[in-house]
Amino acid sequence: MLERGLAEAEQVELTVDAVAPGGHCVARVDGQVVFVRHALPGERVIAEVTEVHRGFVRADAVTVLDASPDRVEPPCPYAKPGACGGCDLQHVAPAAQLAWKTAVIREQLVRLGGLTDVELDRLGVRVEALPGGLLGWRSRVRYAVDAADRAGLLKHRSHEVVPIDRCRIAHPDIQQLPVLTERWLAAEAVETVASTGGDVTVTEVRDGVPNPVSGPAEVREVAAGRDWTLPASAFWQVHPAAADTLCTAVLELLDPQPGEIAWDLYGGAGLFAAALAGRVGDARITLVESSRDGVDAARANLADLPQVEVVAARVETALTRRRITGPVDVVVLDPPRSGAGAQVVRDIVAAGPRAVAYVACDPAAFARDVRTFTELGWRLAALRGFDLFPMTQHVEQVGLLLPPAGR
Repeated sequence: MLERGLAEAEQVELTVDAVAPGGHCVARVDGQVVFVRHALPGERVIAEVTEVHRGFVRADAVTVLDASPDRVEPPCPYAKPGACGGCDLQHVAPAAQLAWKTAVIREQLVRLGGLTDVELDRLGVRVEALPGGLLGWRSRVRYAVDAADRAGLLKHRSHEVVPIDRCRIAHPDIQQLPVLTERWLAAEAVETVASTGGDVTVTEVRDGVPNPVSGPAEVREVAAGRDWTLPASAFWQVHPAAADTLCTAVLELLDPQPGEIAWDLYGGAGLFAAALAGRVGDARITLVESSRDGVDAARANLADLPQVEVVAARVETALTRRRITGPVDVVVLDPPRSGAGAQVVRDIVAAGPRAVAYVACDPAAFARDVRTFTELGWRLAALRGFDLFPMTQHVEQVGLLLPPAGR
C-alpha cells in the first residue's frame, strides 16, 4: 500500500539527519525526503511543509521537541520560519556553523566531485572564521521595496518583503541609515554600502537603474595594499576582511614567482591581478571580465600596472576565440556562483599552466569543476574554506589544482 505524500502547510513530527546544501538538514517521513530549515542534525522537531515537489518537500522546523546542544537563541527576531530569509544559521552556535559548512563542502566533493573521504581527510578540509564576529559585518545590503513603499528583506524563496527594524548582520554604519523608516516611491530596491575606505552610500533602484540618494557615487575600498575606487553598485566582497583574506590564500597556494605569466579569469575590478603583480613583477598578467563596471574599474585602478592587460569579454569567449592564449604559468579562476563549467576547465588545462587557484562561492559548482579537472588528470592538492558570510549557509573556498606529475 502506498503511503500518502505530505501536503503543503501540513505539520509532521520528524527526526533530523545530516546537513544539506542551501541551509537545510535532511529528514525522511515514510520514505519521503524532507529538507528542513531552522533545524540541526539529531533534533526531533515538528516541521511545517512549505513546498511540495516531485521526490521531496521543503519544510520549516516550527517546534523543537529535542534540541541539539549546538542550538542557540537567534540574535535577530526575524530569523525564524515565515520571516526574513537572509540568515540560515542564526540558531546554530558559532563553532557548529563552521562545522556545518565544512560538512557541506565535504559532501559535495564526494557526491559531485568524485573524491573520497580519505582524500578529503588528507586535504584537511575545514572552514576558518574571519575576524569581526558573526554580526555587523555585511558592508553591502540590498533592501527590497514592498507595495507600501517600505524597504525590507525577502522571505526565503519568496518575493514577499518582510519589514524589519534593522539587519543585525549589516555593518553598523548601514544599520544607522534611515532606509527602513523612509518611504521609497516608485523604487524597486534600495542598495546601501559601507566601504572599507569609510564611504557610506544609499542608492535607490528604479526600473533597474541605480540613482544615488546620499553619499558618493563611487566608493573607496582598501585591499591588497592598495586603494580602489569603484561605483557603489559594482561588485565587491561584502565582508570587510574578505578581499585580503582571499588574496592571501591565493598567493599562499599559487606561490607565484618573478617572471611567471598569469591569467586572472572573471577578474572583476582586478583584486587578484594586483596581488599577482606584486609577485610576478613585470611579467604579463591578463585579466578577463565581462561586466562593464568591472572592466572600467579594473582599467582605472590598475592603470599604474602596465603589465596588466584587461580583456573585456566573457571568459568562455576569450578562451574559445583565442582572445587570450598561452603560454601561461599560473591562473586565478574566480567564476560566478554557477561555476566555470567544463569547457572553460578544458581550455585552461589545454593552456598548460603549472597551477590553478580556484576561488569558489558555491560548493556544488566547485565540486563539479573539480571533477572535470580530475577527469583530465589534474588533482585538488589543497583546499581552504572561509566563513565570509557568517549566519548564512554561504561559504567561500580557495582550492589549488595541479597537473599530473612531470608536466
